[in-house]
Amino acid sequence: MKHKQPRQAIALSYDGQQAPTLSAKGDDELAEAILALAREHEVPIYENAELVRLLARLELGEQIPEALYLTIAEIIAFAWQLRGKVPVGFADEPPSERDITPTLLHLPPSAQG
Repeated sequence: MKHKQPRQAIALSYDGQQAPTLSAKGDDELAEAILALAREHEVPIYENAELVRLLARLELGEQIPEALYLTIAEIIAFAWQLRGKVPVGFADEPPSERDITPTLLHLPPSAQG
């Protein structure tokens, strides 16, 4: 008999100053209530069971671990983009207008020929 994993949900709070913190977590009925509340307030929902299992280990109010900063930052950026928002001071130039040419390119000795 295969053991069914309970449905889990977490919610993160982010003030733009500190690392995001765990603001809600729950299994089954509580998970469904968290998701329903998010939908009601038009909060973007990102589904990733493995990430939820990792974050559900945190205590409420605890900041996410540094190892997950990049992952969570990408999710937050995507959620902002969905809402048409950008961070203060962010200049979103089209790629064709952005100069990404390095000012100095260091090649390893074997590549210099």
